[in-house]
Amino acid sequence: MSNKQEGRGVPSANQKESAVASAAETNGFQRESGYPSARALLLTILGEFVHRRGDVWTGTLVEALGVLGIEEKSARQALFRAAGEGLISSTPHGRRVRWQPTATGEQILREGTERIYGFMRAPHPWDGRWLVLTVSVPESQRQLRHRLRTRLTWLGMGSPSPGLWVVPDAAKEAEVSAVIDELGLHDRAFAWAGPAVAAGDPGKLINTAWDLEDVEKRYLAFIDHFGDATATTDQDAFVNQVRLVQQWRRFPFLDPDLPSELLDHDWPGPRAATTFHDLHARWHRRAQAQWDRMNDEAGQRR
Repeated sequence: MSNKQEGRGVPSANQKESAVASAAETNGFQRESGYPSARALLLTILGEFVHRRGDVWTGTLVEALGVLGIEEKSARQALFRAAGEGLISSTPHGRRVRWQPTATGEQILREGTERIYGFMRAPHPWDGRWLVLTVSVPESQRQLRHRLRTRLTWLGMGSPSPGLWVVPDAAKEAEVSAVIDELGLHDRAFAWAGPAVAAGDPGKLINTAWDLEDVEKRYLAFIDHFGDATATTDQDAFVNQVRLVQQWRRFPFLDPDLPSELLDHDWPGPRAATTFHDLHARWHRRAQAQWDRMNDEAGQRR
């Protein structure tokens, strides 16, 4: 197998934009209740076990996906798809292959890790200011509209009406501006920040911009599903940890992490975050040991 990815170089703007949108879509918009795809699980594994380690054998990734219920053919297809998107590249070692994140992939994994593990880690004060963005993208430019929605949702913004985006965090101004510039929408966008005025119903705005009822149900289901989870073996810990991260990684895309001043009841997000971090810490050492074992065994195969 030849390595056709120029993976360790500096990504082009289009490649970076495409990969960011693609990875964000997999992370955040898997709202179906079914089992996650091979590609989604692969990205979770890359972020949890390959990021910061360098490279990994094909056999390790195929086996890891296998213990998660993914058939070998689907696992290999997920690898080639991730490579085609510029997230990973391959290096031949005789008849075998090792995979490593590209520069784009490293950026995606780094940003995703920071967001996933920093999300709802601690209460944050609110200065009462909102960031409001208006941006016009015609219906005919559906791909651009989709990329814009994906990137702004990644930043926690909600859309109460077409072309209007809001978030109660004026400090995200630079990040929002970067998205607008990267997508070439600078001449179609206007943004401003400040406190809300006493006109209209803030609660209605929030419920229109975000589906908080659905997010709350998902938090409660997460707590219920993982609250009593146990791991007898290292492989159990590995499987549990991947599934835990896979489920948790959706919440930073679904929940805008609103200030407590804007929530009208006991929000289950912090309880779910405690469940996530406690279980992750409990299973981490054994999950990593199982990964090392699989990688060592894959390295000894001929």
